[in-house]
Amino acid sequence: MVNTFDITGFGAVPDGKTDCTAAVQKALDSASTCMGTVIVPPGVYKVGHLKMKGQGVSIVGTAAWTYRSDGASIFSLNDAETDCMIDVSGAFGASITGMSLAGEKLGENVHGVKLWWPEYNGGAEEDCPTIDNCRIGNFSGDGVHFEHVWCFSVRHSMLHNNVGCGLYIDGWDGFLVDNWFSCNMNGGILGGPIAASVTATGNRVEWNHRGGFVLPCANSFNVTGNFFDRSFGPALQFGGRDGKTASLITVTGNIFRRSGARDNQSDTFEHPDMNSHLAMYNCRDAVVTGNSMATGKHDGGGGALSPDYSFIIENCTDSIFKDNVMSKAALVENVILRGDDSTLIIGENIGRLDTLN
Repeated sequence: MVNTFDITGFGAVPDGKTDCTAAVQKALDSASTCMGTVIVPPGVYKVGHLKMKGQGVSIVGTAAWTYRSDGASIFSLNDAETDCMIDVSGAFGASITGMSLAGEKLGENVHGVKLWWPEYNGGAEEDCPTIDNCRIGNFSGDGVHFEHVWCFSVRHSMLHNNVGCGLYIDGWDGFLVDNWFSCNMNGGILGGPIAASVTATGNRVEWNHRGGFVLPCANSFNVTGNFFDRSFGPALQFGGRDGKTASLITVTGNIFRRSGARDNQSDTFEHPDMNSHLAMYNCRDAVVTGNSMATGKHDGGGGALSPDYSFIIENCTDSIFKDNVMSKAALVENVILRGDDSTLIIGENIGRLDTLN
């Protein structure tokens, strides 16, 4: 039984000019009948909206991407009117591996990969999309947009330079391992109305505007062993100043470096709290321990020295902020505490302010 389908066999041409949408869709449709694999040989294929269907369908390319290069197997967007390049809604167990998806900044709010249900558990079973060893960037929306998702993984991938965020999460049960979230305008990761039961480990999160991970409504979120560098806002935000709450959080063994970035010393934020490494509002059952942090400027010494604050802790309960290293981690204050601290443990955070500003 044939269960692998090379897109060039359906008429796709890797010349960066020919519209290959119909050819790739035919390969996907064929794969949907047999839990098949769609093969994308090296080259640039111009595509519009693609729909993955059925159970266990995979798109497999040759990665070979770098920070500055899209790599070998590239889908390049040619439709400014679509809502996404690859729609995985209803494609249970869909897998995209070794691909570069280039949005070309076309259209308005066009996502790279999208999953959407009108309600939670809309598919009545775990979606389980997997994105592995992919480079997804330059979309006018989010690199990856998961709305009402249930069980997902993004691994070994680079989500970069999107006008939206790198990854939007509205749903449950995520595994985010060894990724590169770089230069996204609405955060490296942005959480929706719920972002629950998620583990983020070993990711590099750098130069994202709004913040590194912005999670107003997180629940059961584990952030361990990540490197946050030069966020234009807090490296991490849990809860919200507008009353949104977050709970069951661990933040352990991370590096926070040069958060609260600004191009010029005179530039201001929407709110002063954004000039911090970690901002936590209305959080409970949180543990923040064993992290290291430092001030800094842009590469080459430009930009403003930041941040002003290490931790903003506002109206948090039943939580521990302990054993973090804050040596020259902030310019104004290491810990800003607002609200009742009777159920908090805050202590043994070693450090002093950076006075070289």
